[in-house]
Amino acid sequence: MKITSLVNINSIDLNAKATNKLDAIDKLVELMFKGGNINDKEEYKQAILQREESSTTGIGDEIAIPHAKTSAVSNAGIAIMIAKEGVDYEAFDGQNTKLFFMIAAPDNGQDTHLQVLSKLSTLIMTPNFKDKIMQAKSADEVLNIINAFEEEKFGVIETENNSENKENTSNFEILCVTACPTGIAHTFMAAEALENKAKEKGIKIKVETNGSTGAKNILTQEEIKNAKCIIVAADKKVEMDRFDGKKVLQVRVAEGIKNPEGLLDKAISGDAPIFNASMHKEENIEDTEKETATRKIYKNLMNGVSHMLPFVIGGGILIALAFLFDNFEIDPSNFGSNTPFAAFLKKAGDTAFSFMLPVLAGYIAMSIGDRPALVVGFVGGYLANAGGSGFLGALLAGFIAGYLVIGIEKALNILPEALDGIKSILLYPVLGILLISAIIIFVVNPPVAWLNVRLSEFLSSMGESSKVVLGAILGLMMAIDFGGPINKAAYVFGTSQIVEGNYNIMASVMIGGMVPPLAIAIATFVFKNKFTKKERESGLSNFVMGLSFITEGAIPFAASDPLRVIPACAIGAGVSGALSMLFDCTLRAPHGGIFVLPVIGNPAMYLVSLIAGSIVSVILLGIFKKNINK
Repeated sequence: MKITSLVNINSIDLNAKATNKLDAIDKLVELMFKGGNINDKEEYKQAILQREESSTTGIGDEIAIPHAKTSAVSNAGIAIMIAKEGVDYEAFDGQNTKLFFMIAAPDNGQDTHLQVLSKLSTLIMTPNFKDKIMQAKSADEVLNIINAFEEEKFGVIETENNSENKENTSNFEILCVTACPTGIAHTFMAAEALENKAKEKGIKIKVETNGSTGAKNILTQEEIKNAKCIIVAADKKVEMDRFDGKKVLQVRVAEGIKNPEGLLDKAISGDAPIFNASMHKEENIEDTEKETATRKIYKNLMNGVSHMLPFVIGGGILIALAFLFDNFEIDPSNFGSNTPFAAFLKKAGDTAFSFMLPVLAGYIAMSIGDRPALVVGFVGGYLANAGGSGFLGALLAGFIAGYLVIGIEKALNILPEALDGIKSILLYPVLGILLISAIIIFVVNPPVAWLNVRLSEFLSSMGESSKVVLGAILGLMMAIDFGGPINKAAYVFGTSQIVEGNYNIMASVMIGGMVPPLAIAIATFVFKNKFTKKERESGLSNFVMGLSFITEGAIPFAASDPLRVIPACAIGAGVSGALSMLFDCTLRAPHGGIFVLPVIGNPAMYLVSLIAGSIVSVILLGIFKKNINK
């Protein structure tokens, strides 16, 4: 639904005067009544006041969005008011409020006000939106401004009587798909970069994001049919068969963040290969991004890791909470399960953990050999875990299972076509499970289990100085490529060591990944003359991402000034990683950032380590980076 379709021109006042919050609400309610949206002003006002009691709708930056859903509303609507002298609306930031959007929604079971509130909130965060509205000279100009920003941000909105727009929604010039292993940051940053650059160049674009909660903004067959080219910026497997016969550029997700203009130029020029779904040949990948053997291994590995992470994170946090709520003195040998509640948490966490390695192996295998390889990989991962070969054994099981199924498929091509129907449901799983079981039990488990024991003994025997060096190296690795292969290698190593009981390694890994965005966020406030206005505005979001262990927040800064930003961040991350190891901090949960502080071993010194490394990076950023005017 378009925002302006809910705005009656009689519900706009560009020169209002209000003495306080209640006066402002009275004037907005009157505007809503003039627009014919409410049938009982007093009842609607009480609903607004009740909403304000729970928390103010003064969101800050001189803007408020009061809203209510009540039977006093006959038709959903929006009233817009500007009070240029400002009103004390009890806003979060303490500033006076000058721009008001009041939303009225009927109590008919629909969440119209929530949908519109979401869209309005997005527009309000758009640069220049508020300023344009505040400078408007007439009600019509306000509506035009909102329309322009809404179409720019969300595309052309369909209405029941707008057949022309309905027809045009499928006529996107370029379609994109973005995906990263974790689906948290890279996926959406690449989407944002491509969308913003497309707007600058006047290109109609639609981006499908394959994030952690699933695919959003999914491309339709009609859109794919009409598109000139499709850009797939992904580090994990995405559905490609739908693009059969279309021009497709396949690149890493980081390329979508760093080089959106180059990708769009190449897509528009038509300089892209035709994708052949049945062949999947190397020439279907753009020349500069041809997949090497290393690239294929990384992509398949990340497909397994991305599916494994929810089991590790959920199970790890529950296990950590079990120790937090238990009493060590009852029975030290049974710590983690001494009390009923702790035992419950431990059981739930252990159950989630038990799926980790089978899921890892299963989805690596599926990435290689498609669906028939999934069950073979699962069985291989389970046997690797049961046989003591752990994380490394499950990795090998996944790759072996994937290529094993491909070999079986080729070997069974000699069978008559009449048997094709039973291959996938009978022959592939039976032969695959039989062969992977033999390979894992008799070939993989003995040497890998021995290697795991030796590695665990080596880590346990490391001296204090050696552990500090290891922590520094892991911290550095996390801050070298901000979510790239080096970062992921350190993260996967840290995750694997949780299974083996070496919890201080994961602590160094996570703290190393938290430092870069945190340091950049602080630096944008401390050294304002070294960052552009746009970079300073994103400082707060980097602060949140750093605390949440989302290293990718540092990517735009590193991409714009890599020779200065990367060394500064990496050195600080190394310092934090080393200090975390020095203070013997431990972490049983492989994600969560500051929000899992209660389950971190030696949390006070972990915070000290994080702050120390961040300060080092901030100082180095101040030294390395030049002033903007230089």
